[in-house]
Amino acid sequence: MNDDLGTPVPLAAPPRRVVSLVPSLTEAVAHTAPNLLVGATDWCVEPAGLDVARVGGTRYPDLARVRAAAPDLVLANAEENRREDVEALRAAGVPVWVTYPRTLDAALDSLERLMAALGPPEPPWLRAAREAWSHPFTGVRRRAVIPVWRRPWIVLGADTFAGDLLARLGVDNVYAGAAERYPRPPLAQLRAAGADLVVLPDEPYAFTADDGPEAFPGLPHALVSGRHLTWYGPSLAEARAVLEAVL
Repeated sequence: MNDDLGTPVPLAAPPRRVVSLVPSLTEAVAHTAPNLLVGATDWCVEPAGLDVARVGGTRYPDLARVRAAAPDLVLANAEENRREDVEALRAAGVPVWVTYPRTLDAALDSLERLMAALGPPEPPWLRAAREAWSHPFTGVRRRAVIPVWRRPWIVLGADTFAGDLLARLGVDNVYAGAAERYPRPPLAQLRAAGADLVVLPDEPYAFTADDGPEAFPGLPHALVSGRHLTWYGPSLAEARAVLEAVL
């Protein structure tokens, strides 16, 4: 079986010990087959009260702690985790499954394949997510800039999962045609980009009512849950309703 990057994942049998380096995948495994999860990053905060070994951050996990958990599968993401860490684990004989969804459909298909590899039947939350997002948007569309960081400003660009989610909710990304997936335009350019909305998630940068909207005077803003905008997992079942209520 291959991961999202087409790399073969050598699994002779369904895994019995899983370490997740991706918060959304940690939540997915915990809701689907909690007995399999033996390790997660310090940033894996869902579900609340998760009691597994902690292996450091997503960008700089402690690989010794990962190996000490004796996993027969590690879950990683092409953007959240460093390639050198994935390669180091593979070189140590640890199978690693790397995800890389850039659209909602790709995320749902990726999750279906991964959950099947873990052994259980398709989880109810995955069926609920497909149903929740099956209805097309029919309202008035808007154009938005979507910062994910400031100092410097970084925005969603082309070919991103979060951008696809917003487009399905009638919010078109002004920078969807950019050459980069995460452009760094100066603030003056952001203000002049022709948007009628600025969407400010609370992760990875924690935008708040007092930190972010003031940079875009006169432009309506929406403060949204980063978990519902950028995570692919059980949160997708409720993400549409949560985001629509704010947008």
